[in-house]
Amino acid sequence: MITESIRSLFNRDLNKLKTEIEAYQNEENLWKIDKNISNSAGNLTLHLVGNINHFIGAQLGNTGYIRHRELEFSLKDIPKAELIEKIEATITMIDTVLPQLPEEDLKKEYPLVVFESAMTTDYFLIHLVAHLDYHLGQINYHRRLLDI
Repeated sequence: MITESIRSLFNRDLNKLKTEIEAYQNEENLWKIDKNISNSAGNLTLHLVGNINHFIGAQLGNTGYIRHRELEFSLKDIPKAELIEKIEATITMIDTVLPQLPEEDLKKEYPLVVFESAMTTDYFLIHLVAHLDYHLGQINYHRRLLDI
């Protein structure tokens, strides 16, 4: 039950991320930073895709995904179409991995200690949805402020 709810939330919000990226009228603005805005929408997108593919795909789904976190913030000028492909591939991964995750595994300890102490898998999945939404809001503001 909760696995399907979490999958649904990831789908909703990753599709919203895709819509936000598609809404940029000037593709160069995806990579713009200004004053106290230190992360571009493009880099936040790379970060979200890397984060989700690492913590869900690689850790829970054994997809073989290798994360290069430093590149999530240093790469620039990746075409909008490629960012959208990465988001769509992440949605596909979510739709493959989460339905295969047994409900009883959600109450088990997540395989990595990410914060100061161990946590359950369901707790961490909920955190990952909140993390996605936090950055999704930043991307929405970024677009409305800097895509002019």
